Amino acid sequence: MRILFLGDVMGRTGRDAISERLPGLIAEHGFDFVIVNGENASHGRGLTEGHYQALRAAGADAVTLGDHAWDQRDTISYIERETALIRPVNFLPGAPGRGAMLIEARKGRRVLVVQAQGQVFMNPVENPFHAVERAIADCPLGEVADAIVVDFHTEATSEIGAMGHFLDGRVSLVVGTHTHIPTADQRILKGGTSLMSDAGMCGDYDSIIGMETDEPLERFLTGIAQGRFVPAEGEATLCGVAIETEARTGLCTSIQPVRIGGSMPQAVPVFDT
Repeated sequence: MRILFLGDVMGRTGRDAISERLPGLIAEHGFDFVIVNGENASHGRGLTEGHYQALRAAGADAVTLGDHAWDQRDTISYIERETALIRPVNFLPGAPGRGAMLIEARKGRRVLVVQAQGQVFMNPVENPFHAVERAIADCPLGEVADAIVVDFHTEATSEIGAMGHFLDGRVSLVVGTHTHIPTADQRILKGGTSLMSDAGMCGDYDSIIGMETDEPLERFLTGIAQGRFVPAEGEATLCGVAIETEARTGLCTSIQPVRIGGSMPQAVPVFDT
């Protein structure tokens, strides 16, 4: 199975890049399943229902969130009825929505998508390792699920690395989101699980992690907020990771970075036919 994961969509320019480029990517590379992290898609903070539907219409089979899940208040009103919108599984008890979903892919295959939020330099949440382990326990790879993808929304690369080794041999892909910077450490671990510390963002990299530079730079220089952060609106780079999995086991056989458009060095996946 071919799976595409795209990192944090940042504002209008990120949404536009998804709408313009994702359908062609799916057709050209034959992706069976697409996951998009949408937690910054609406003005850089959260995800409105309209923007969620636009990501789905462009080809996202699943949309994940993160620590900004509730920044757009209407998310609370629509997340319960959506069957492809996933917030961190280790949010505190009582949070609406679900943190893991088994979703049908093309050709009748099934993908379990799990999201967890890290604990290092993040808001208080339950232990992500225990929460993810519970989520995959009833949906074992190669039996119930044809593939399992874990979006680990965290600040620390050490924490994402630890999650990868913790789940090695039990999931297809562990990929980090949140920092907006694509890492160069994509690899397949000994047990067959692929790992990448951060997928990067789908946004304008002529910015400070997707925001226009003036306000964050002023805060670094003076420590004083002068205004609001505003998403940059130059040409976006689609950033993420593409994997192939083995049909019988669901483990990874290939992992490749994806960087398309914008100002970043380009990386287009190449699959064996």
